Amino acid sequence: MPITFKNVAHTYNEGSPFQYAALKNINLDIPEGKITAIIGETGSGKTTLVQHLNALLLPSEGELQILDEKIIAKEKPKNLKSLRKQVGLVFQFPEYQLFEETIAKDIAFGPKNFGASEEEAFAIVKQVMPVVGLDESYMEQSPFDLSGGQKRRVAIAGILAMDPNVLVLDEPTAGLDPQGAKDMMDLFVRMNKEFHKTVLIVTHDMEHVLNYCDEVIVVKKGRIEKQCEVKEFFESLDLLKELRINPPAIIRLRELLIQKGFHIDSSVLNIDDLAKAVANEVKHYE
Repeated sequence: MPITFKNVAHTYNEGSPFQYAALKNINLDIPEGKITAIIGETGSGKTTLVQHLNALLLPSEGELQILDEKIIAKEKPKNLKSLRKQVGLVFQFPEYQLFEETIAKDIAFGPKNFGASEEEAFAIVKQVMPVVGLDESYMEQSPFDLSGGQKRRVAIAGILAMDPNVLVLDEPTAGLDPQGAKDMMDLFVRMNKEFHKTVLIVTHDMEHVLNYCDEVIVVKKGRIEKQCEVKEFFESLDLLKELRINPPAIIRLRELLIQKGFHIDSSVLNIDDLAKAVANEVKHYE
């Protein structure tokens, strides 16, 4: 069952002089089992959108179906605890999610909150830490002594410890160096392929969207501007220009070669296919 938004709107500070409509009439189906990128300009409503997925925010209008849970505007969610076990949200700034005195206690908090014994919770901690690239030597360290990338791994481990069906990640590679960002994206792909998690990633990084994601949802001024497969999205240069999105490097190189006279199809989206297309062009003129 997909995640479904039906006529969802969200207004901040409703009824006050500071009222602001952040989401407007959202109708959206997010497929299970895929990695979906949620993109858009700063202030477009991306974070507001994903915070509805585990009821951190509730709709002002409309309703959501999230797996087997339903959230309806103006109604208090009936199974909030169950929903938050199924949908794990990692904030852009992981330090917002870390609060315990040791890494092990921080990761164990979720399972214990959902009924695991102390022994069971710490057994889960030992299982998930290697998944995010942290060995047991970190267990007794303070999470606040870690680097930004390590804090993010601990925050993700805390979510994985609850074994959610859906992972929602808000700018998960912001502030990381290139290798750290790659390691993080490889981890999300592993979560999707090996552990069969539905993964939603809010991001501004078009390289990551192209190389790691299956689908794209574009949010613009509180509305859904576009939803499609990644391949279709990056084949539409007019749409990218309209949305003021700088294409990934491989597409910029492809377009530069086309400007120089090469005949290269718009479906070419990776370096191997581009190299073959250039080689074929060169052979044609030999």
